[in-house]
Amino acid sequence: MEGSRWGRSARLVALVQRLLDHPGRLFSLQELGEETGAAKSTLSEDMDVVEEVLEAEGRGRLERLPGAAGGVRYRPHLSPARMAEALAALTRLVGDPARIVPGGFVYLTDLVFSPEWGAVIGSVFATEFAGRGVEAVVTVETRGIPIGLMTARALGVPLVTVRRNVRLPEGPTLGVDYVSDTTKRVETMTLPRRALADGTAVLVIDDFTKGGGTLRGVVSLMAECRANVLGMGVFMETEVPVAKAVEGVFSLLRLGKVDEEAGTIEVYPSPSVLRLERAEPRGV
Repeated sequence: MEGSRWGRSARLVALVQRLLDHPGRLFSLQELGEETGAAKSTLSEDMDVVEEVLEAEGRGRLERLPGAAGGVRYRPHLSPARMAEALAALTRLVGDPARIVPGGFVYLTDLVFSPEWGAVIGSVFATEFAGRGVEAVVTVETRGIPIGLMTARALGVPLVTVRRNVRLPEGPTLGVDYVSDTTKRVETMTLPRRALADGTAVLVIDDFTKGGGTLRGVVSLMAECRANVLGMGVFMETEVPVAKAVEGVFSLLRLGKVDEEAGTIEVYPSPSVLRLERAEPRGV
């Protein structure tokens, strides 16, 4: 079907699909006009409708830049109501006693590897960190990869994965030693030198933190890479210890006591994410 023959309904569907498929990408009105066969003035009116629906649904917003070099881009952005809904659902899922595994741990793999929930978690992180100039998302293999990827997609930036040892021939590699939150042993994390250019502004994302040792290791590795850490986000942090190895971590959930005998899990939205339910986050 040629673009010049599209009716408005078909054009609106095509525009929404194009924008949602490429969050963070700036589309010029000329580019969209060539694809749909519509004039810039018509597209501008269409964008009014798209913007109204996205904001009414609380799922995102449009950033519209004027001028010859301007255009429009979609930013995933959860409204306070959507944020509360997502947090309540995640809290219920994580708090299911069936998730308790021996040793007082909580099974999270199915959630962080779920495309549906990974996208929700990524949208929460994007809502918090949009507008800070993030140029890349950095995560640690293995469970951090899915939510790191979804966060990178929502922000429209690449994902860089830190490895726990060198396995692939990727050229010169930088590495640091750190104390693992899980094993409590000194381990090594590495990253190819070419993965990040000097001065890259990065957002560090991980699935879980207890004492913050792994996050501190990533921060140290970023210093070796001469990258600039703009923020850190984790899906869930533990209530204890209160003092972490790093400060200023944005977490979605906080884990309290896990009682294997009673079959109970204390989990609730973290204070850092609750403020997003009460006020509009930073602009994009």
